[in-house]
Amino acid sequence: MSSAPKNVAREEMCHSGSCSGAGAVSWLADVRATRETLEAFGLATKYRLGQNFLINEQVIRKIINLAELSPDDVVLEVGPGLGTLTVALLDRARAVCSVEADRELERVLDATCKKDHQDSFALIMGDALAITPERVGSTCASLKVFADEKDALASARAKDVYIGPTKFVSNLPYQVAATLILQYFQEFSSLKRAVVMVQAEVADRIAAQPGTKAYGAYTAKLALCARVTSRFEVSPGNFMPPPRVNSAVVRLERTQATDPQTGEALDAGRLAQTAQVIDVAFAQRRKTIRNSMSASAFKKDTLEEGLLAAGIDPGVRAETLYPEDFVRLAAALAEGGSHE
Repeated sequence: MSSAPKNVAREEMCHSGSCSGAGAVSWLADVRATRETLEAFGLATKYRLGQNFLINEQVIRKIINLAELSPDDVVLEVGPGLGTLTVALLDRARAVCSVEADRELERVLDATCKKDHQDSFALIMGDALAITPERVGSTCASLKVFADEKDALASARAKDVYIGPTKFVSNLPYQVAATLILQYFQEFSSLKRAVVMVQAEVADRIAAQPGTKAYGAYTAKLALCARVTSRFEVSPGNFMPPPRVNSAVVRLERTQATDPQTGEALDAGRLAQTAQVIDVAFAQRRKTIRNSMSASAFKKDTLEEGLLAAGIDPGVRAETLYPEDFVRLAAALAEGGSHE
């Protein structure tokens, strides 16, 4: 790995006046620091029209405040870019594991993040959609901050138990943002909270209510494992260069889907069944739920019985139903053996 240009070091940038003011949560969160970092690594031309870098210190501060990080938190971040949000996370969490797809940014992050946080910063280069809990856990276990737990971690790995992230905090790549949020809540059982920047349109889908245009299969499936507790808007002027879309930061808290009748938590099998029913119910959104699901290999007679047993009018559309309605329907269909 090539060494970092000297002028990207935090101390020298702050000395030259490029660093954000006293008490800043991120020394990279301004136009000058971002531009000089890109220039220092010869990346200014490449990223001039591509990635949009967050340059507003107050937005970073609001994200950090919503995350409510503690010294025990292990943070998972996707798309760290230059490390603008990452450096703020590293100052507050026990460890940060960032996932970055662009290999040209590896040396930048080595200078902006790893240099001052050797013991607590881990970087995985690769596709965030392909990252597994096992890989994140084994990567975190190699950090010196966990050295005192080496024996316990080795024993845990033998039982397929890994260090898991407790918080997911990211300025997400917008093209995969929605998929990542749902995937990580489904796959990382240790995850308790997410604070993520997404396109405003995606934020609308995440927080949509039944009966609205933005409500769909994605919203209903996400509601089985998380709920929105906060949101704030971020205008294009907070980025360099300004994107052509509006952005929003949403906070989601882990929630446990339960059986509406018994109150018992749904196990992985029932969650998967419910998610499958949701997908089929929304497969033909303009149709009634009866017609949409019967077109997808569900027996019409048992489907009708299942809908009625779940207290659902067969003539309604899926977009009018709440997540708990789908839980009841999945249970009723499982009992009736509804597939042809």
